[in-house]
Amino acid sequence: MNIQPEEISSIIKSKINEFKFDIDVTESGKVVQLGDGIARVYGLQDVMAGEMILFPGNVSGMALNLEEDNVGCIIFGDTTKIKEGDIVKRTHKILQVPVGDELLGRVVNPLGEPIDGKGEIKTTQFLPVERKALGVVHRQPVKEPLQTGIKPIDSMIPIGRGQRELIIGDRQTGKTAIALDTIINQKNTDVFCIYVAIGQKKSSVAKFVKTLEENDALSYTIVVSATAAESSALQYLAPYGACSMGEYFRDKGQHALIIYDDLSKHANSYRELSLLLRRPPGREAYPGDVFYLHSRLLERASKLSEDKGGGSLTALPIIETKAEDISAYIPTNVISITDGQIYLSTRLFFSGVRPAINAGLSVSRVGGSAQIKAMKKVVGQLRLDLAQYAELEAFSKFGSDLDKATLQQLRRGEKLIEILKQGQYQPIPVVKQIFIIFMANNGYLDQFDNELIGKIEEELFSILDSKYKDLMQTIEKSKLTDQILDKMHEVSKKVIERFKSEMK
Repeated sequence: MNIQPEEISSIIKSKINEFKFDIDVTESGKVVQLGDGIARVYGLQDVMAGEMILFPGNVSGMALNLEEDNVGCIIFGDTTKIKEGDIVKRTHKILQVPVGDELLGRVVNPLGEPIDGKGEIKTTQFLPVERKALGVVHRQPVKEPLQTGIKPIDSMIPIGRGQRELIIGDRQTGKTAIALDTIINQKNTDVFCIYVAIGQKKSSVAKFVKTLEENDALSYTIVVSATAAESSALQYLAPYGACSMGEYFRDKGQHALIIYDDLSKHANSYRELSLLLRRPPGREAYPGDVFYLHSRLLERASKLSEDKGGGSLTALPIIETKAEDISAYIPTNVISITDGQIYLSTRLFFSGVRPAINAGLSVSRVGGSAQIKAMKKVVGQLRLDLAQYAELEAFSKFGSDLDKATLQQLRRGEKLIEILKQGQYQPIPVVKQIFIIFMANNGYLDQFDNELIGKIEEELFSILDSKYKDLMQTIEKSKLTDQILDKMHEVSKKVIERFKSEMK
């Protein structure tokens, strides 16, 4: 057999030419400790805070603690797929979530993955979970109302687009009910809604979604679910991911409403993670940055300047108190961050006043600038009248001989309390609210028993819908002129005439 040197050299040359010199450099580390949803990783020299980390078994995590000799990571998936000694890879990407119109009508987990069984979400847009809040130069004052359809809120504690209004109260006082009614009231408006369930029962979230479907409200809503069954890491991540989904609409010049239900459980999940990462505990074992935890989240809600498109993101955080203690650590923190609070009272709830809003302790720091002109004029003394009624009612229990003026004030107060009651899933348009408050303020309801007030309200609304649609549109768009007020008096007299004859 003859060996041809030329042949061998040509083969070697062709092999050299075909050789591809691609080096795949991925910075990797090794899991040195694992437990309770936390992994300590050695070797990720240049990892960034908040960077997404890939574990074996397609499980993702996030670098939260950057220490001298290791990195503390929180794990978002199934920890049983990971063991000590496993190789971990960097992604060189800060953790991000999918955003876009494609998420509307869907139930997703905090990573933006669908959990409603309706197939995958096809979106190409992503935003980082943690984003810096825009500076004051890029914002404008809150001046446009966001109607909730709930009489005591729209009249006394108005919410504006871009505001952060806290809903606070004990468990089972109707906090989620207010959030749900507000979402339902955004039907046929230009507001998109995001509801974040943190540490709720799965059954409660399923019930919430079913109610949205029944009221045709799911089509413009994203539900982000991190239930009590999920890890603390996912519960901690949920509000930030959901906020990025809301910011997508805001940055496009559209309007969004986000509800965090609730931030007490969010603080608890962060406390758990911090203690597992061996961060020094502070008051009530919360870490030192628990205020920053919520302030950096809520500060992202804003009304953008016209140069930035004029979009808005309105936040309604919910806080659960224990034994009506609003001076506890987390409640006082969030009260100091937000632009007011809606306080729900257990006493009012069980005495039949629903929604159980305590007008004395509730406040909106935006005030009348988030109300239409007609509502601002009609409401006027409403809060003061209710406060005086509460004082007189307590006083009247001590004595029976009350003068005529006091009795009249008590009667008026009773009627005001009665008209502010409202059933669940029944948001009321703002003009109808103005009308019923106008009737109560002008003494049209004083002569009737409380049992009749609901029927009078129904009669008023049906007359307005059938005969006075033009008047309703005028009230919504303009000031209350003498001519409009005369017309309102005329409608009020028509409504009560029928009930006067019934009383006789």
